[in-house]
Formats: sequence, C-alpha cells, structure tokens
Amino acid sequence: MTEIGTPVRRREDYRFLTGQGTYTDDINRPRQLYAYILRSPHANAALRGVDFAAAAKAPGVVAVYTGKDIEADGVGGLPCGWLVHSKDGSPMYEPPHPVLAQGRVRHVGDPVAVVIADSLAQARDAAELIQVDYAVEPAIANAAGALRAGAPQVWPEVPGNICYDWHLGDPAAVEQALAKAARVVKLDLTNNRLVPNAMEPRAAIGDFDRATGEHTLYTTSQNPHVIRLLMGAFVLHLPEAKLRVVAPDVGGGFGSKIYHYAEEAIVTWAAAKLKRPVKWTAERVESFMSDAHGRDHATHVELGLDVDNKFVALKVSTIANMGAYLSTFATCIPTYLYATLLAGTYTTPVIYAETKAVFTHTVPVDAYRGAGRPEATFLLERIVDLAADELGLDPAELRRKNFIPTDAFPYQTPVALQYDSGDYFSTLELATKAADYAGFEARRADAARSGKLRGIGIATYIEACGIAPSAVVGSLGARAGLFEAATVRVHPTGSVTVLTGSHSHGQGHETTFAQLVADGLGVPIEQIDIVHGDSAKIPYGMGTYGSRSLAVGGTAIIKAMDKIVAKGKKIAAHLLEAAEADIEFKDGQFSVAGTDRSKTLGEIALTAYVPHNFPHDELEPGLDETAFYDPKNFTFPSGAYVAEVEIDPDTGTLEIVKFTASDDFGRIVNPMIVAGQVHGGLAQGIGQALLENCVYDHSTGQLLTASYNDYAMPRADDLPSFALSTHATLCTHNPLGVKGCGEAGAIGAPAAISNAIVDALKDYGVRHIEMPATPEKLWRAVHPQNMAAE
Repeated sequence: MTEIGTPVRRREDYRFLTGQGTYTDDINRPRQLYAYILRSPHANAALRGVDFAAAAKAPGVVAVYTGKDIEADGVGGLPCGWLVHSKDGSPMYEPPHPVLAQGRVRHVGDPVAVVIADSLAQARDAAELIQVDYAVEPAIANAAGALRAGAPQVWPEVPGNICYDWHLGDPAAVEQALAKAARVVKLDLTNNRLVPNAMEPRAAIGDFDRATGEHTLYTTSQNPHVIRLLMGAFVLHLPEAKLRVVAPDVGGGFGSKIYHYAEEAIVTWAAAKLKRPVKWTAERVESFMSDAHGRDHATHVELGLDVDNKFVALKVSTIANMGAYLSTFATCIPTYLYATLLAGTYTTPVIYAETKAVFTHTVPVDAYRGAGRPEATFLLERIVDLAADELGLDPAELRRKNFIPTDAFPYQTPVALQYDSGDYFSTLELATKAADYAGFEARRADAARSGKLRGIGIATYIEACGIAPSAVVGSLGARAGLFEAATVRVHPTGSVTVLTGSHSHGQGHETTFAQLVADGLGVPIEQIDIVHGDSAKIPYGMGTYGSRSLAVGGTAIIKAMDKIVAKGKKIAAHLLEAAEADIEFKDGQFSVAGTDRSKTLGEIALTAYVPHNFPHDELEPGLDETAFYDPKNFTFPSGAYVAEVEIDPDTGTLEIVKFTASDDFGRIVNPMIVAGQVHGGLAQGIGQALLENCVYDHSTGQLLTASYNDYAMPRADDLPSFALSTHATLCTHNPLGVKGCGEAGAIGAPAAISNAIVDALKDYGVRHIEMPATPEKLWRAVHPQNMAAE
C-alpha cells in the first residue's frame, strides 16, 4: 500500500466546509460566564486610578478585576521563552509583562480591567462604566526614533530603549573584505509591520473542577503543551498535573497563536476564583491591538563583489521593533531565525549581522509566517537584484554565478548553519523556463505600446525549518526543548489511533499523518484516527510552527511505527513458530521469509490484547508505542520565484500578470496539500508586498490601521493563478526526506514582487520601493515632479 506522494483529499475538510468544526468559541460550558476586557486607548500613560464601582453594580455583572487583584493573588507575568545576550555578553532586558496593567499602560490595547458577567453584552456595557484616570505621556512607536536622544523611554530601567544589541559573524573580516571589494552595493530598506489576521479570532475558556482541583483551558493555540508549561510554571503557578489545555479546531494561526497571551491566564485564574467557567472571544478590532504583530525591521545592507562579480562579503545592520513587551519567542526572530539565514543560496564567504532590538509603545512583535526568514530573504534578494542592475547583469545569471554548487553539500555557511542538501540551479531553471523569462523583453515592449510599464523579478530563498536541535537551541537561549512526540496505538481489530504532539490549524495533519501510517502499517486510511490538541490525551509535544510538523512530528510517528513493527515481529515469530530474524513486514502482513505463512497486523494486534498464545516472558500485552524525535539539524527548503507585473503609470495600479514558483520541499507526501500551503503563503507574501501595512502615529502611538477599513488584506482579484512546480533533494537526516512547505510562499514572494516593480520602474531611476508598494507610491515614483510641486 503506497500512500506517500498521493494527492489524497483532506479528510478534515468535510466538517469545516459544512460548518461542523468545533472551534473554541463553539464550546460552551455549564453556568458559563463571559469576560470583556477594557483596554487602554493610550500608548503611554500612568494609571492613577481605576474606578469600577458603577460597573460592579451593573446588571448581570459577577466580578470586575484589575491589575491590583492579579498582583494580590500572586499571579506572575507572561514570560519570554528565549534569552538573548548582547555583544558584550550582557543578558537582554526582559521587562515584567503583567496580564492586567499595573501602574502604567505601554501600548494601545494594553489590558486594564476585565468585567465578567452573565452575558457578553452585559460585560461590554458594564465596561463602559469604568472610569480610568490616565496621566498621558509622550509615546514612541518608531524603532529608529526610539533610539534617538531624548526619545520617550518605554522602560526606565532600559536607557535608550535597547532590549539587546546582538551580533553574529566576524566584523573585522567583513570590513576587510568590503574594503578590498571591486564594488560595494548599499541599500536601506524596511520590512513593514504586519497584523496576522487569522480567520478565527483568538478565544479562551477557563474552567475549574472543584471536586478534583483541575483547571482546564480551552484556547486557540498552536501548541497546547507549551501554553500549559508557561502558564502553569510562570504565571499561575499551578502543577501541570492539575492543568489541562485543549486546543480544538483552530482557524489559522500563522505564528500568532503560538504565544501565551494574557487572556488565557485571565480566564483560567478567574474561573477558579469564581468557581464558574469564564469565556472570552476577541472582537476583530481587539485582535488588531492585542495579537502579536510581525516583521517591523529597518535595515542597512552592504554587499561586496570582486572583479568577477562573485560575492565577497555581506554586512547587515538591523533595528528590530519589539513592541512594549517581549512576546514568547520574540527575541529569537531578529537574531537566530534571521541572521543565520543571511547566506541564502549563495557562497558569500564572510557575513556580519548586528541587530538592535528596541522597545516602543506598540503591540509586541513576534513570529509571523516565516519568522525572520522573510526578512532575511527580502534584504538579500533586493541587494542582489540591485547589484545586478548596477553591474548591468542579468539577475538570473548573477545568482547562478554565486549559487552554492550542487556538489558542495553538506555546506557550512559563515552564519552558523550547515545545509544538508539543495539544488538551487534546478529550481531557478524550472521557474525561469515556466515563466518564459527569455521572452520577457518582447512582452515588455508589447506592454509599452499599450502605455503600461512591465517588469519581471526573481527571488531565490532558503529557509530553516523544524527549529532544531534541542541541545543547540537550548545553548542559544531557548527555555524549552524542541523535540516532538507521537503515540501509535493499534487497536485489537487492527484500526489505528495516532496521538501527536503536533497541532493542526489548517495544515491537513489528519490527512498527511494518516497517509504516513497507511503507508507504514498497511492499514486503510479510513481506519486511522489522528488525535491532537488536548494535553490530557496526547504525549508531551511542542506543537506546530516553523514548518516542523511533518519533518519532526511525522518522524516521531515513523519512529513509533518502527517500534510497533518490531514488537509485531516478535509476536508473529511466536505465532508462526519462526525465528524473529526471518519475519518480514510489508503491506500490513507479517510473513516468514520464503514461505506463504503470514499473519495480518490485525491478527497480531488481537493476540497482543487477548494474549492466550503470547510470549509473556518477552513482552508486555498491548500494541501501543510512543516515540520522541529530536532532530539533528534544521531542514532547508529552498526555491526560486518569478513575478511579472504591469503598472499603469497614470494611476499607479498594478497587476500581477504571472507568478511562477519552483520549490524544493524534499519528499512530498501529499502534493495537493503542498500546493494549497504554497498558495496560502504566496497570498500572504503578496499581501505584504502590495497591500498590508500596520501603521502607528509616531508621536502618539495610536494604531491607525485597527480595522479592515484601514488595513488592506489581499483578495482573490488581487492574485493571479500560480504556476507551481517542485524539484526534490531529500533531507538527509530524517527518514522521510521531507523539509517543510508551509512558509515558503511568504518568504520568497515579497522580494520577487518588489524586484519586478523596480524592474518596471527602472527607466525612472527607481532603485527601491518600500513595501507595501501601493498605487500612490508607484504613481509618485513615475511622477516625481508632482512630489516636488507639493
């Protein structure tokens, strides 16, 4: 039975498409109360007083709590999960992050009080009665501005607003190489701040069982065990044995549902205090001002080339906006998941990167689809394109000249990572051929005759997936291991349940993982059940992020199946009166080699659970195995994207005429799911390049894009049909040979689109257009005289 490589339709989609999914907000507990959180309208203000007397007396109100109540009960602050050190060896500053503000608010949306009532409407109405005495002070929202002398200080303990000043690489070697370079190309660029906007807003329900003392949190999370660890150990100080975290169906995450949020702790704490369940669901505007944002880098980059146009050095200086507090994994995004990818697909011998992480009066910033890799790819692919332009070279040829050769793997980069496999020439060749790159100039001329400006852009990318291994990330400051676990349970009749520590929030695990088991154990896919998301049921796991599910979670399943087969062979040898070494397993059958004697997996399982004829001296009953997998290295998907755009110079409107993507994801288990993941990533990458931009007023810290009236999301008519292809080089250190595919589109698309735009506008002297490349920006680039007149 071969299921791997088959485009099996997603088994979970029927319940989603027919409205039968169970999301957190669909859950209602007996005697349930509702929470509404009053949030700060100011970015920086002292809390001189919170008067909630009128609110507490409002109809239906059961309780009103503030930061003083949280503090009195000894509730801790939200922890950051990754410790980073500055250049001088000093640790970063980790500020306190109370779940309800204590003494001061530090961004618009900071939670000030929670009203708990019999209905949501009653809680919302009562919140309007709360009188908060704010002493408003100047705020700073721009990271570069936060570094200027005299800028408002987010934390008095942090002069200059610098959380850490980190670096990677050899600065002296890079300076020396740049000094000797035949040409040095320089660019300043911004990676715009984004709001994740998962389809399902965040929600949380706290419940408490007085009889057992058990706390249960239902939440929209990508990793329930991590939430249990962080909330239990650091915030509510609960033993993990008394804390259950359930993440049911989750409607998208993109990284924003990895983190432990204040609302999860608030409802869990309040439920125990009131001895009744407490439910909170975010409104969309609330999500804009409380979900962790993404990106927000300002970078200066320099690329040195020799006389043969080979890259000799890369220097990168980045200011990263962290927001007012440190989100769970925020500190590793502009460091270990960013600078370590700056080699890209190239043989640049020396690289130096430095990152100043800066506090501002804004929502915390953390991982968003790609998490550091889109930021690295964007600056690298923009500077390479700019170098090609300055040298008068074909951008494709300059890339080929500097690609890592296919026979150079494993390849040690100068920024810590060692790539195990790749073939960047083939993916670029596939993409440029499918895009008819060679025939582009004729299409440019045709567009010009119609009064349009046409451009073509290339971007190659590499990403590190899996977040591994635990020993290495632990040495880099991670406060948790990054293994994965799985239990494979073969029932007496031969059907199979898989309990996985990975979590599905759109990736299709219930299909892909079932394909692995069908292929490995020879069980019909209809007889396989995938269970995830409940810390009381599944083995301890680290959840889903960083395109790790198949490479790490899938490998744990493979290892557990290996144990099943090994035990099955012992039982089969006993039943078939043969040597264990002579037992073979294939397509669900245990056979004696060279004979027609065999037993099915179902027969072996029945024997294991009804052990009348069973090797009791050697084995325990049952056919249920658990395995943990801690990867030896990251996996390294890569690819090449080609975007072709057309701009109307009279209006600045842009059309993506064609978008071609060729990716190396290693072995592909389900091509249809992979295509869907790439489509989604491309949509988000194009959204960043052309539409999305989270904007704050730099002086007041007011969030100016707090709804879909002001924050532009990509729609179907903004996107072309995508031309996709794959070329596989297998990962060498997991048994499946898989690499990960969920983030690729968001990593490569922004640079490809931006390069195409600059190519279309090059006759106007345009070197760079900041994202998002809105029609206004494009029109102004074509009509600079109008800007001068203004």
